[in-house]
Amino acid sequence: MYFTYGMHYCCNIVVGEKGYGAAVLIRAVEPLNGDEGMSRRRGGRSGRDLTNGPAKFCQAFGISLAMNGHSLSEPPLRLLLQPALPTDQVITTTRIGISHGKDVPWRFYVKDNGYVSKRIE
Repeated sequence: MYFTYGMHYCCNIVVGEKGYGAAVLIRAVEPLNGDEGMSRRRGGRSGRDLTNGPAKFCQAFGISLAMNGHSLSEPPLRLLLQPALPTDQVITTTRIGISHGKDVPWRFYVKDNGYVSKRIE
């Protein structure tokens, strides 16, 4: 977790071994349940505006620096694996919102998903 622009929390999931710098920024998620609590934490917003950005995701899920180092196999926030999507449903694009490494195709999202933070066509 980190605090950016002096006002927003963002969530990275560390994917490498200890001492190796590798993480994935969660830019957006599609909520499957708990919409009422998310809406309350997001000031009454609903639909795709709940979680279609990295700071919106953190606010909707109540994520703060207190969760830094939290294992995603434990409550209150767990990451559950789902069956892999067919490759034609996964869009690969270059990274956004950065200046260094912006041409690297390390951004992925689900085709036609309404919660994508920013589509690159």
